[in-house]
Amino acid sequence: MKSSRIPKFYKLSVKERLDKVVEYAGLDENEKRLLSNLGNLDIKIADVMIENVIGGMTYPFAIATNFLINGKDYLVPMVIEESSVVAAASNAARVMRRDGGIKSIATDSIMIGQIQLVDVDNPYYVKQVILEHKNEILKIANEQDPILVKLGGGAKDLEVRVLDTRVGHMVITHLHVDVKDAMGANAVNTMTEAVAPYIEEWTGGRVYLRIITNLADKRLVRTRVKVYAEDIGGEEVVDGIVAASAFAEADPYRAATHNKGIMNGIIAVALATGQDHRALEAGAHSYAAKDGKYTSLSRWEKTDDGNLVGTMEMPMAVGIIGGAVKVHPIARIALKILSINSAKELAEVMGAVGLAQNFAALRALATEGIQRGHMKLHARNLAVMAGAKGELIDKVASIMIKEGRIRFDRAKELVEELSKSRNMPE
Repeated sequence: MKSSRIPKFYKLSVKERLDKVVEYAGLDENEKRLLSNLGNLDIKIADVMIENVIGGMTYPFAIATNFLINGKDYLVPMVIEESSVVAAASNAARVMRRDGGIKSIATDSIMIGQIQLVDVDNPYYVKQVILEHKNEILKIANEQDPILVKLGGGAKDLEVRVLDTRVGHMVITHLHVDVKDAMGANAVNTMTEAVAPYIEEWTGGRVYLRIITNLADKRLVRTRVKVYAEDIGGEEVVDGIVAASAFAEADPYRAATHNKGIMNGIIAVALATGQDHRALEAGAHSYAAKDGKYTSLSRWEKTDDGNLVGTMEMPMAVGIIGGAVKVHPIARIALKILSINSAKELAEVMGAVGLAQNFAALRALATEGIQRGHMKLHARNLAVMAGAKGELIDKVASIMIKEGRIRFDRAKELVEELSKSRNMPE
């Protein structure tokens, strides 16, 4: 009987781990070869990035074109497996180039560390005690990262909240830290851990959690754009986009998919540039629900002259130093392609891509429907899955599109039929 209990698995070499998994799962030589191919990532780097590495998995690295953001042109790297996302972003950016393009402004890089205090009888009194020690807390925090402070960052402010929970009152201290060009998790977590014992000493309470929050509502990007009706098919299309936006604003079921469209663009850039995309997702969706009801992150409105304006505001905790950004060679190349100089600029680009992606999805929904463009690209994927190679891929895809039967079973039939006809003697 097979067991997943493999003592000291983490101490094995990558090859030894892979051999164990091959034996456990009954993988063949081709499957083993595919797993062991790390592509553009050195095996030694992969093995120090995360634990228990046995191989690699490659996603497509693409470029979205046409982006003009704050008056500057960008080629935007995107890593994603979903068809039509890159094409949609590029097409949206093309119609957004008028009037200087997309405007996107990020706030300062302020991240929040939370210190959870429990076992306090007088929470509001304790809150004031903590606030009275603000300067000491900031000093202790900043002693943990003198380099960050020298660069102009560090702990800048303090906020204290009282929560009434099902296990009693909690006093939550928020440490506001300017992390400059880093995402900031390591710096913030180190500071909260250093401060925690002093808060216990001053209050008589007990600290449990000391950790960053991914609801980075002090580190926002605000993005806006004007799109002219004549560039997108007229006022009827504008009205459709506005109606779709209003739907998402009012209905959380629609807002979830609306915001997923925004994140299609943002996460694709995050993956290309080595960002913590889980943190970005968590921050975005929690921010969408910050007023007690989940809603859309963007708003689309019609102007008096019949054109379309869109706005978006959301957290954008990204960095250009530390973590995978500096370890992964492709992340470094992606940043070089973007030619950015700060985390703030990266946040602005990602906000612009998110809004453009959102516009592209709403435009498709308000006109031909989301599936038409998406399924055209999906047809090629199905052709490959069915075994088509070379010129046969486009031939199978074009037949399915013409027929309106974009399905795997039809792709398989076509591959078999066309392959037979090609192999028949003249």
